This record gives sequence, structure tokens and C-alpha cells, in this order.
Amino acid sequence: MSPLTCRHCGSLLEHTVIDLGHQPPSNAYLRPDQLSHPEVTYPLQVFVCTSCWLVQLPALAAAEELFTADYAYFSSTSTSWCAHAERFVAAAVEQLALGPKSMVVELASNDGYLLQYVKERGIPCLGIEPTHATAEAARAKGITTIERFFGVALAAELEPSDLVVANNVMAHVPDINDFIAGIAVLLKPTGRASIEFPHLLRLLAGNQFDTIYHEHYSYLSLGTVARIARSAGLNIVDVEEIPTHGGSLRVWLAHQRSTEPHASVATVLAAEAIAGLETLDAYAGFQRRAECTKHELMEFLLQAKRQDRRVLGYGAAAKGNTLLNYAGIKSDLVAAVADRARSKQGKLLPGSHIPVISPEQLSEEKVDTLLVLPWNLLKELKQQLPDIDLVTAIPDIRHW
Repeated sequence: MSPLTCRHCGSLLEHTVIDLGHQPPSNAYLRPDQLSHPEVTYPLQVFVCTSCWLVQLPALAAAEELFTADYAYFSSTSTSWCAHAERFVAAAVEQLALGPKSMVVELASNDGYLLQYVKERGIPCLGIEPTHATAEAARAKGITTIERFFGVALAAELEPSDLVVANNVMAHVPDINDFIAGIAVLLKPTGRASIEFPHLLRLLAGNQFDTIYHEHYSYLSLGTVARIARSAGLNIVDVEEIPTHGGSLRVWLAHQRSTEPHASVATVLAAEAIAGLETLDAYAGFQRRAECTKHELMEFLLQAKRQDRRVLGYGAAAKGNTLLNYAGIKSDLVAAVADRARSKQGKLLPGSHIPVISPEQLSEEKVDTLLVLPWNLLKELKQQLPDIDLVTAIPDIRHW
């Protein structure tokens, strides 16, 4: 096997951050008739590059294998995520003085969850989304959508943009250099790009190892993103710490020399330096903490089984599949998982083969406890399910 190299700087990858074993892709949901077929798995081992400090998962599973035409994740399923997008659009329109003569492009625009609010304001917009099912959902909302993966080649075919939005996609890109270089090509000289991604600092501090899955090729710090941006002729001019996905950053990029960075950039970089993100010490113990969480979850579920308490899951999320497969949990311990996405209902979770049901079916089930797998949506679920015992496993077992 040829040595693994960093997807940004090309250095050898020699230091493991965490190894979660072999797992199937987290969004490869199965139909019941597929259970008799072999299920493909890939190593889920994360490395850190000690040259540029990009934390990464080698691209053993190609993007085309993961982001298929029937991709099951639809952003609009989450009402809180749509509200987050609507607030962002309102603020960006005011901050950047966007209007009928502006152009907004979203990369990985999914089902139009964000661009629908841009369109409502009469601002021209375009979605770039490689998965057919979600692109069709966006078109049904009247949003022009190109079904391709984004990079320099596609950017060169498009009209320059005033605002490029890339929410939770930078981590999903195997060729991260081409992706950021494409943004530089697409941006007008005075344009801005807004990129949101889960913050590596919060992932480590919150023991959020379940956010590691094959679609997430990179785990990003502000310092590393700044290096990648500079290599493409872009600078970070502002950064916001936001609560989504357990703690994310919203980074604002502009062409170099267009403006001075806000003080917030230095503040976040200082926090990363204090945490030692550019030293191997920051990653020591992460494997052990993940193992402790796995064992604690297994003990909780086994105790429930002994007490004849029935546990179901809520949210057939990719992060939940990482957790369930790492812990080796099957339907004898978690009988089913409820999810609002119709694209997942009636199917089986990858690896664990736990059936996915609709939330309405919960009333027909004997449920003592719901294990909430997308813990970042806990607030939303507490409002929807006020009378059910909710439990989360990350960073440890907690009842809500």
C-alpha cells in the first residue's frame, strides 16, 4: 500500500488521531431486499498532518460513491437548521447590501433550504448540488440548481458572485485546494464567501468523535483554513463562533489585500494556540475518551435490556451511525430509529441494520427511552417530545 499523504500540503501522514474501525458509509441506508448482499466498509481512521496541521480522513471512499443520486440527507428536514439559514440570509443581505443586481451562489445547496430565503427577497441566486434527489427538491422551490461537484473548472464557467455560501461542505471535499481555489475564481473582487464548518477545537473538547464519518474528509481549525485560503489568494477577514453542530465557525473570506481582518480572527487563533491544536499533545487521549463513551453506552443499553426497558433511537443521522457501528449496537438493544426524512423511512441503518420508522409510529411502539443520536438537535426534540425520556451519549450518557 502506498504511503498516505496530506490532501493540502502533500506531506506524509504518520500520526493517528483516532481509529473507529471499519464502517460502511454513514448515509448508505439499505432497503430490506439489500440485506442479502455484501455491505462495503472502509477504515475510519483519522490522521493529523504535522506540517500544515490539517486533521483528515484519507479519501478511501470516493465522493461519487458517497454523494449518490438518491442521497438521503435533506437539510429542510430540520426546522432549526432552516431557521438558522433564514437568520443568516437576513444578516448577510443587510451587511453586504445585496439586492436585485447581486448574485448569491451556494455550494452544496442541498434542497434549497437556504436559497429559498434569498429568492424570497428577489435576489438572483444559484445552487450547486451534486446529488440529484436534493437538487430536484430545490428546483421544485424555483431555485436554479447545477448538478455538479464544485471546483475551479466549474467556477470558471460561472458569472462572478457577490456572495458565495458554503455551509458544512468544506469538510466533505476530497480536493480541498481545488475547492477553495474555485471560490477565489468565483468571487468578485469585492465579493465575500461565508463558510461554516464544525470547529475542531469543539470536536476535541466535546468528545464528538461521532461526527467522524467517511463524508467528512477534513476536520478543520481556523489556523489550517487560513493556510489553505492564503494558498488560493484569499484571507480570513472575520469569524463568528456559532452553536450549530456542537460548535462551529462561520468564516468570512475575501480576496487578499481587500480588507483588514476583524479582531475576532486573532481571538479564535489564540484559543486554538492555547489548546495546542498544532501540537500532538492536543490529540492524545481522544481514542481513550471515545472508548469510554462506547463502553458507557453499551452498559446503559444492557442495563435497560436487563430491566425490560425498551430503548428506541431518534434521528437516523450520520453521526448516529458512526456511534452505533463503533459500539457494535444492533436492533436487540435499539429496536428502531425514528426519523422525519421520508427518504430514510422503511430502510435500515448501514452496518447496524436497525429499522428506520416515522416519528408518528412512535405512538404505536412501547417506548421507555429515546436515544437521541443527532444530539445537536436536542433542543428542537425536547419541544417536539416533551413527555418522553430523552438520552444522549455524547460526550457521555445524559438524561434530559
